[in-house]
Amino acid sequence: MGPYRKLWFLLIGILIVTFSLLGYYGGEVYRQAPPIPQQVVSADGKALFGKDDILDGQTAWQSVGGMQLGSIWGHGAYQAPDWTADWLHREATAWLDLAAQEAHGGAYDTLDISQQVVLREQLKREYRGNRVDEKGTLTVSPRRAQAMAATAVYYDRLFSADPALRKSRESFAMKEDTLPSAERRERMTQFFFWTAWAAATERPDQKVTYTNNWPHEPLVGNHPSTENIMWSIISVVILLAGVGFLIWAWAFLRKHDEEQPVVPSVDPLTTFALTPSQHALGKYLFLVVALFVFQVFIGAFTAHYTVEGQQFYGIDVSQWFPYSLVRTWHIQSALFWIATGFLGAGLFLAPLINGGKDPAYQKLGVDILFWALVAVVVGSFIGQYLAIAQIMPAEWNFWLGHQGYEYVDLGRLWQIGKFAGIAFWLVLMLRGILPALTTPGSDKNLLALLTASVAAIGLFYGAGFFYGERTHLSVMEYWRWWVVHLWVEGFFEVFATTALAFIFSTLGLVSRRMATTASLASASLFMLGGIPGTFHHLYFSGTSTPVMAVGASFSALEVVPLIVLGYDAWENWRLGSRAQWMERLKWPLMCFVAVAFWNMLGAGIFGFMINPPISLYYIQGLNTTPVHAHAALFGVYGFLALGFTLLVLRYVRPELRFNVRLMKVGFWGLNIGLLLMIFTSLLPIGLIQFHASVSEGLWYARSEAFMQQDLLQTLRWVRTFGDVVFLVGAVAVAWQVAWGVCSRTRAA
Repeated sequence: MGPYRKLWFLLIGILIVTFSLLGYYGGEVYRQAPPIPQQVVSADGKALFGKDDILDGQTAWQSVGGMQLGSIWGHGAYQAPDWTADWLHREATAWLDLAAQEAHGGAYDTLDISQQVVLREQLKREYRGNRVDEKGTLTVSPRRAQAMAATAVYYDRLFSADPALRKSRESFAMKEDTLPSAERRERMTQFFFWTAWAAATERPDQKVTYTNNWPHEPLVGNHPSTENIMWSIISVVILLAGVGFLIWAWAFLRKHDEEQPVVPSVDPLTTFALTPSQHALGKYLFLVVALFVFQVFIGAFTAHYTVEGQQFYGIDVSQWFPYSLVRTWHIQSALFWIATGFLGAGLFLAPLINGGKDPAYQKLGVDILFWALVAVVVGSFIGQYLAIAQIMPAEWNFWLGHQGYEYVDLGRLWQIGKFAGIAFWLVLMLRGILPALTTPGSDKNLLALLTASVAAIGLFYGAGFFYGERTHLSVMEYWRWWVVHLWVEGFFEVFATTALAFIFSTLGLVSRRMATTASLASASLFMLGGIPGTFHHLYFSGTSTPVMAVGASFSALEVVPLIVLGYDAWENWRLGSRAQWMERLKWPLMCFVAVAFWNMLGAGIFGFMINPPISLYYIQGLNTTPVHAHAALFGVYGFLALGFTLLVLRYVRPELRFNVRLMKVGFWGLNIGLLLMIFTSLLPIGLIQFHASVSEGLWYARSEAFMQQDLLQTLRWVRTFGDVVFLVGAVAVAWQVAWGVCSRTRAA
């Protein structure tokens, strides 16, 4: 550890404390998850359905795309309703109409205010009361059983081909006969009921529901809890304190007088002869941009479904490529090409770390890994098509088709294949790193941190195997966010920071000491907020108040290191002027500058916009979420992957000169297009929905009547301009990479 002992102990201490919090309160998720009733019965003795029926409904929902078609507990797609909020409102209004008819002989809307108030109070008492006995039997009143049945009929018709609801299916971007089996539709309605029951039923001896009073639904008394407001205020205070301490540390602890190293007269990486495994990386770069272009075009196609729910400029394509399928492909292809960019960068570094030579059979391993990646991509896409088309047998769906969970949609078999590929990448990396790490000599601290991040990437994707097809939804969400938040936003961030520091120090642009110190400090900051901050995705997923408290407090700290990223961007930009040969690395550097900007805007500002519990209470599941998702996933990790791709391309094709005009169009097209997409469409729609959610309830902000009003339709059409600019930029960058990869230029 040497001179970095304090920083290492700080990082290790943070990892121990934060993973302890994540593990302990993860146990709370298991213990406090909303119960799934063994049996649901009516008070008049009629058995309605049981636990197995609810879980069968969960698997039916997974098979139609799950979170890619509407959302549950606020997680999922945004065009169709949130089925939890929608079911709860429909059932509550059905109950009120039945009660009004019984008590006053008329519809609820025809009653005077005093009569309505009495019925609403009766509704709250019945719906918020916890009527699960010690045997796990849930007893509902005959009136509620009638309301449940009436609501189920609507959903049965909606997910079938009933012509009376064709307009609604078009508004929700659902294909006709979404779920052909009447029996599975019935089971799915029972699953929807359970998610709504958990959202309206208070925990034993508490005044909050199993979902912390989410969604906002005045009819059943769902309003922000006291704890929600309290921890929201505390999170803002913690953010301000964190920013203050960071600025003080930055001012007083940072060494201002450290001299910059003397820059070499030639690019040090060009003094190494390319190894066979590095020569073989061209196909990785081609796969990155091929999947990137596919993702961008399929994303534009997906966005168009929000204005023509079943058509593409008048052509009915939903029966073959419905919204839930193309949105799945859009998200999955993004994860594939970004991960491939990171894997390619690692494989390029491994021989350099190993003294400029390949370990035995390294090229063979690189080739095998590439074709394994292709097999997983193609196989998972085909499986998802067959699942959503309802061609695949139901019992095969989870393993070969569609898991139904956003970002981990691919079937379990393909998920295993992806994990095996990442683990194999870890082996290929360690074969190059370990000999250098164990050789006595120079400072190995930066290399040790890089090794740790590589191991974390290789292993932590396995968190996605801790849930199964019929796992409780709250437990599944806990492990899903280990993958989406902790694996992607945590360990990939550390790997990217450390890999860039290693590259810049190897190039002689920054000192090894400065690179190591910055990487260790950054890793500590990222992990401090990032690990327990995983819980900020779980405020309303059937978790208890302590989970909200931990998530709100620590996730506020995630924003703190982003405060200084403007300086980081400036430092990266200045590197380009330190040596004449750095001109050839201008465009990779520009991508890294863009990463810093989007980290600040997308992850920082837009991330904190939806982070405090009181904020997320109203806007979870609205278009404010894809604002953060697009700006952070592409703006940060997308530009990182493209920067790595361009960097590797520059060295595996040494004679290549980037086309300045093409790269300007590509770089600025991507940035301007993303800004237009966000500020002319996604963000305005999200803010308008936010107002509706606060004033009426989440069900209304996602309802057909609200989403199809002229203003929102116009804003969705306006997004086309930003999409086109972004498409042009994507094609320009892809063309540059493809042209460079396919050129016959070889290293000297």
